[in-house]
Amino acid sequence: MKQDYRQLLQPKIINSVSGLSLIARVIVEGYLSGAHQSKRVGPGLEFSQYRGYQPGDDMRLLDWKMLARSGRFYIKESEIDTQVAVKFIVDASASMLHEEEGLSKMDYVRVLVASLAHLSYKQGDATGLFSLNNSRLRALHPTSHKQHYNRLLHELIKIEGSGNWPLDRNSVTEIHHGGQKELLFVITDMYEQNGELTKWIQSLKTSRNEVVVLQVLGKNELEFNYTGALVFEDLETGKRVKVNAKNSKAQYLKEMEAALVKTKNFFLSNTIGHEVFRLDSPMEEALQLFLKKRMRLN
Repeated sequence: MKQDYRQLLQPKIINSVSGLSLIARVIVEGYLSGAHQSKRVGPGLEFSQYRGYQPGDDMRLLDWKMLARSGRFYIKESEIDTQVAVKFIVDASASMLHEEEGLSKMDYVRVLVASLAHLSYKQGDATGLFSLNNSRLRALHPTSHKQHYNRLLHELIKIEGSGNWPLDRNSVTEIHHGGQKELLFVITDMYEQNGELTKWIQSLKTSRNEVVVLQVLGKNELEFNYTGALVFEDLETGKRVKVNAKNSKAQYLKEMEAALVKTKNFFLSNTIGHEVFRLDSPMEEALQLFLKKRMRLN
């Protein structure tokens, strides 16, 4: 019987390299075993695509198992020139410390990135990790070695949410290179004061890369499941606001929906992907999204 990864989503497990590695492996292997049985997954599941042999191709790249099964010569495209640099950019501002049911946004992001990085590593792609706030930028530039994946897990655990998103965009040049084939995932809750995060993400997009925003939000943030008189505190500014949940819910939900639509439309108009993930969203949804975006760069 397959292990349910949700039983492993505990901070004490997530915040150790061995625990995080275990969760990522369980999630990816569980997804792949289920995907192999599904007719809806389509090409790309085996992390390679085939094409017929053409004169001039390197004979060493022939897939001999396909030859034995079909009697025809095929080349595995993924073994020629389909490696890309996959970069995960994590919002390390204080708002990512928001917690619901014992799991913070940052805990969820650690599992999310570890799982996507594990899947990327299985494809042979070079994987990198960046995290930033207004006080520092942590950078682990992409490579595809196994030891590098373990180091990425170490760096994931070290990320501490504090401060806010930087107002300047100087860090863009340190994170990505305009002429390289890249797949960039920005993992954030999109908490910003004056559009600084939105503009920063916009500046990442080039004609040669794929940029995807994974907006992580809590169930209560999306549904406002509160009752009575409350005091909300801004984790980044410390500002406090008194709220009557019953009187405020309708207006809050209206403004939240409008903000999400505005954000999605802006990114789509700039050919940037945008998906919302709740803290209770299945990780498999992110893996499927990764494979779709990855195939576009082949």
